[in-house]
Amino acid sequence: MDLTGRTAGRRIAAALRGVPTALREDLWQVRSEPVPRVGEPGYPVWRPVSLMVLVVFAATAMVVDVHQYHVGYNLGTGLAVLLAGVQAVSVVVALYRPVAAWWAVTAVMFFAARAADGRIIMPTPVPGGPWDPAGHTRPPVPVGSLGPFTGPGPDYPWTSAGIAMQAMVLFLLALRLRPRAAVSALLISSATGLVALAFTAQYNIDFGFAVAVLATATLLGAALRGRRVARKELVVQEEVTAEERARRTLLEERNRIARELHDVVAHHMSVISIQAQVAPHLVENPSDELKENLAGIRQNAVDALTELRRVLGVLRSEDPGAEGAPHAPQPSLDRLDELVDNVRGAGLTVTVDRTGTPRPLSPGVELSAFRIVQEALSNAMRHAPGSTVRVELAHQSAELVVRVANTAPDRPVAPSPGAGHGLLGMRERTAMLGGEMAAGATPDGGYEVTAALPLKGHA
Repeated sequence: MDLTGRTAGRRIAAALRGVPTALREDLWQVRSEPVPRVGEPGYPVWRPVSLMVLVVFAATAMVVDVHQYHVGYNLGTGLAVLLAGVQAVSVVVALYRPVAAWWAVTAVMFFAARAADGRIIMPTPVPGGPWDPAGHTRPPVPVGSLGPFTGPGPDYPWTSAGIAMQAMVLFLLALRLRPRAAVSALLISSATGLVALAFTAQYNIDFGFAVAVLATATLLGAALRGRRVARKELVVQEEVTAEERARRTLLEERNRIARELHDVVAHHMSVISIQAQVAPHLVENPSDELKENLAGIRQNAVDALTELRRVLGVLRSEDPGAEGAPHAPQPSLDRLDELVDNVRGAGLTVTVDRTGTPRPLSPGVELSAFRIVQEALSNAMRHAPGSTVRVELAHQSAELVVRVANTAPDRPVAPSPGAGHGLLGMRERTAMLGGEMAAGATPDGGYEVTAALPLKGHA
């Protein structure tokens, strides 16, 4: 035998040695998947196979099975009721414990077939009998039988009701277990039927039809399980995608805020460097210590500015929209009137009210207040076309309160797809300054955004 043949032989031997372990994992120690609850992906699969439907099916099949065991298999009434009852109960139990139920119906099938061996009284085709092609009269009923047969004989080793109940159990098992376990159960069921036939006389055997029914039920259950698993995975993936989209939106907004604040900080560092360079010339006969300290201040400012520009360059390199103006000055409230004029040109009626005594604000507060108003106006243009917008700036002793409110739109607006940056950016800017923000619908159908930006430590 060549090397390829020996390798194939070893693989086959290893696979055969692994069969008992696989069967033990699939049909003995296996834990079936839980029944989907209402609202979970895959629940509609279980709705037609509810407990009530299974009970009705099992009760009907039990009545038919008792008759077939009693009349066809010539078993006693008590034994017929016991065997059919076990099978019927197994159908209901299969909804919760499919493996145990499958073992029960398989064992009952084999036991019933062996118990009926030698008891079944088959009609013998004779000339003039009902199963003779010419067919004239029924043969006399043998002594000890339970009555004349109305067909060619009972089905064996499964009764017709037994086939239906075992098919239902295999269907429920395939819904709850992985396909390999379902196929293993189908093969064992078929093999058990063959074993029952091997030890008995040739009765009315339609083994191929029985196996076809069981295989169809198993295939249908496996297909529905695959569909349910795919739907569940799709829902999980959609949830993960939504979380990732929200996280990416948050990071993008923080990145944009960081770029703007870097511009502000870079401006101040540049001013510090220039002032430190000019300061010695403003003092008559400056001492060497003063010159040295001012030179150190200027050098530290230049180094910090270099690092800031390096980081800023990395941030801007990820934003194609910033390439055209990499170092454009950041807006402040001085440009609020220009912003409002642009919004009015887009069709909105905008009024601006300023209360309190204006005071110098830090660049961070100025930039955040301008961006909050800008985002709120953008949302009003997008979601409330034709509305009236009121912008209020209240200069208080400890904080700057920004309020933007719009009335209801004058026409229906289609919902915008995806997650936006507007409210998220406002909240991030307000939180960065240690302020508070509230946003929500107004009683008249409009929308309102209010942000309180602290001035302590920023003025």
